Amino acid sequence: MSTTFHRGALLALAIALVSGVSVYVAKLGTQAVPDPFVYTTARNLVVGLALLAVLAASGRGARLSAPRRGEWARLGLLALVGGSVPFLLFFWGLTMTSAPTASFIQKTQFLWVSGLAVPLLGEALGAWQALGLLALLAGTLVMGPAPTGFGPGEGLVLAATLLWSVEVVLARGLLRRVPPTLGALARMGGGAVVMLAFLGASGRLGELFALDAGQWLWVIGPALLLFGYVLTWYHALSRAPATVVTSILTIGAPITALLNAGVASGTPLLGLSLLAAGAGLTALPILRRGAARPATWVPDVA
Repeated sequence: MSTTFHRGALLALAIALVSGVSVYVAKLGTQAVPDPFVYTTARNLVVGLALLAVLAASGRGARLSAPRRGEWARLGLLALVGGSVPFLLFFWGLTMTSAPTASFIQKTQFLWVSGLAVPLLGEALGAWQALGLLALLAGTLVMGPAPTGFGPGEGLVLAATLLWSVEVVLARGLLRRVPPTLGALARMGGGAVVMLAFLGASGRLGELFALDAGQWLWVIGPALLLFGYVLTWYHALSRAPATVVTSILTIGAPITALLNAGVASGTPLLGLSLLAAGAGLTALPILRRGAARPATWVPDVA
């Protein structure tokens, strides 16, 4: 098995653990900062600044001029479809639905990514991987809780999930040529700029600067989780196929449900078993032949 792919799969597993905690904590954050747009903008701004500091400290700042014109346009698109609009939609929806339900919808991302990655990235989807996707779907349904109704909140979370699925495919292709940290910075830093513009246009910018110390603690804490998530996510995508990374990510949903104490006794083991089996089956063909289309970029963080 390719060492690059092996590291990508392990990073994806780490992402799943962080993601499960992050959605739960983010729900609490929206209660501390009632305006979801102000909250997610503040959080993403902190993450963008942290990523800028990491890029500067790593000595890669000179590479900011390296991408070609078309790649700069794609980096800008990452900020739009990955780092701004879907965050605004997701956190707006999160104020209208529960954290486990939002996590459930978000973790269906593997289905949408698989549908896009096969024709656009040329990723294989054979019989074993199709079986793996069915196991992932079954595991996701078992872990739940699936939405009992589909209201505005659920619709907003689904719209965000679809945009993030587009981002995954875009990032997977782009990260073959640009550093993962630069991609993550474009997503979060550029996205924060877009969101600040939105706050200004909607008359909310003053609320951002009026946050008190307690509210900033609820911004910075979840921002640290998001920082770890995004940086690890982009490094995983630079090493492993999009279908595999998003399949492993589904393991984060039961973690959110368990933290929310909304899962019945006995369900976690069955659901986790199905999710683990699905992730394994999805990766099986690639485990046999090595990673498909390994990244040509040598990541700047091991």
